[in-house]
Parts: sequence; C-alpha cells; structure tokens
Amino acid sequence: MNSLWEANLDGALHGWAPLADVEETDDAYVVEIDLPGVKRDDIDIQLGDRRLTVSGEVKDKERTGILRRRTRRIGQFQYSVTLPAEVDADEVSAQLDEGVLTVRVPKPEQAKPRRIQISR
Repeated sequence: MNSLWEANLDGALHGWAPLADVEETDDAYVVEIDLPGVKRDDIDIQLGDRRLTVSGEVKDKERTGILRRRTRRIGQFQYSVTLPAEVDADEVSAQLDEGVLTVRVPKPEQAKPRRIQISR
C-alpha cells in the first residue's frame, strides 16, 4: 500500500518537507500536514493531475534576546503527494486548525464504492 503514495521529499530544491499523514476513505483522500505557527496567507495549495502540492514558508520571528539554540525549522517548505486514483478537483477543501492543515480531496462519483445486491 505504501508504494501507492509517492511523496516528494526533495529538500535540496524546495527546502524541507513537513510531517504529514495521508488517509484514504470511501469518498476522499484526506491529507493532514503539521504546520505549527504558519499563517494561512503563507501557504499555497495546488492540485494538478492527481498531484497535491502544499508549499509555503515558516517565517522566523523577531527576537529581543540572543538565540542560543534552534531546533525548529524555518524557511521554505514543500510537501507533495501523488494520489493513487482520479479525484474531483472542483470539490477540494482545506482547513487550518491548531497548526494542522487538513486538505480533503474527494473522489469522483464513479470511483466511490457501491454496494451490489445479489439477485436470486
């Protein structure tokens, strides 16, 4: 199953990739990406040919003291995933809540599972 998901972790060209989960439900793919401290205006979401790409920037905050240690990432980030089947690009939705970006990418009607009745 993991081979179905193709994540782009090209750190050299696009900065770093945030942590993310991709879940498939009966009617959609749900991508949750950890983006603590990132503002909505600093995030760009694109979908083309089954490839979802989320990019943006974590900006450094102004400091009044001397920074003695840094373990948080700052700068440009990009996360990409190729979804395993066709999607309904017109119905994609995104929500940023408590530092987690949730992108819901619905499957087209014909791709949703149907229950088949057995005839006599």
